[in-house]
Amino acid sequence: MANDRPVRIAIVGLGFGAEFIPIFQAHPHAEMYGICRRNPDELKSCGEKYGIPARYTDFRDVLNDPNVDAVHINSPIPDHGWMSIEALKAGKHVACTVPMGTSIEELHAICEAQRASGKVYMMMETVVYSREYLFVKDLSDKGELGRLQFVRGSHQQDMDGWPGYWPGLPPMWYATHCVSPCLAIVSQPGKPAHAEAVACFGSGRIREEMIPKYGSPFAIETATFSIRDSDICAEVTRSLFDTARQYRESFDAYGSKKSFEWQQVEDEQPVIHTKSTPEHPVAEPDIPKRVKVPDFAHRLPGPIQKFTQPAAIQDADHLSFLQGCGHGGSHPHLAHNFIEAVRGNQAAFPDAPTSANWTAVGICAHQSALQKGIRIDIPRF
Repeated sequence: MANDRPVRIAIVGLGFGAEFIPIFQAHPHAEMYGICRRNPDELKSCGEKYGIPARYTDFRDVLNDPNVDAVHINSPIPDHGWMSIEALKAGKHVACTVPMGTSIEELHAICEAQRASGKVYMMMETVVYSREYLFVKDLSDKGELGRLQFVRGSHQQDMDGWPGYWPGLPPMWYATHCVSPCLAIVSQPGKPAHAEAVACFGSGRIREEMIPKYGSPFAIETATFSIRDSDICAEVTRSLFDTARQYRESFDAYGSKKSFEWQQVEDEQPVIHTKSTPEHPVAEPDIPKRVKVPDFAHRLPGPIQKFTQPAAIQDADHLSFLQGCGHGGSHPHLAHNFIEAVRGNQAAFPDAPTSANWTAVGICAHQSALQKGIRIDIPRF
């Protein structure tokens, strides 16, 4: 689309999705045009709170509105696939929260719809825009880690009590938060890294009443996957039920000169380990050092830089708690990357094939776990 007109955005799903409303409203090249929610009372409340004129209770009404350039989908996981496909077929650019879909067939269909439409598709994966990830990626790109040797991701969450489709969900079906940084850090401009093959083992057992819904008994799934055209492999761990663990999104990158380890406990600062050498000896107690991670707000347009910070230190007159700054300050970076991709100024990251690959790692990993850890090749998209 032309670069001189703001991108008109419609947000679908106003739970988590509402956090992006003030960001799009403040972005100099976006227009927060419309919102969609099935519940008319909640739709009206949100629309009046933020002064949004276009409101829809039916997703297809969003697609039929010629004024909508792009949709940002924040619906429940089972709706991601079909909504993305229909939006692309309707000629809309698509940003969709994770995961991209729940089957390999669905991932292929989204990629095919994106190619046929020529529109932007971007999976809004928060971790690869979080301040911690941006920090370690910057270190890696500058060569400060030395030769990258191994990467590890972990996403553990207690989902007990969550409604609907969540109880019994296979851990790896929602694995992009731990898979994505392992692949993104290996990626180069114009050459995103893709996983090649995966092997996964399930461990433990969830409560019997949850098992039949998806036929998945595992409390924890741990996978190792190879990366195409790379000598690096990655390990990821995921848990959802019947496992005692504080919420964690964690990523470690081990290099020949320095290694980075994300937090073990919430609000801890990450750790840099520096290798001791004869030329630059480091005493064993001094090898690990906690580091303060910057927010990388300088990469964003001025009006949305404030959204990298917690609401408590924003100009919060019209913001509710955490709005705009969640997931390690990633939300404004995600919104900006998507807007710039729609405007034709840069590629979406992750684009449709990369989003499919990141999502397919988890889907194929679960298939491997059900077959006692056999290697499964990940399809090309």
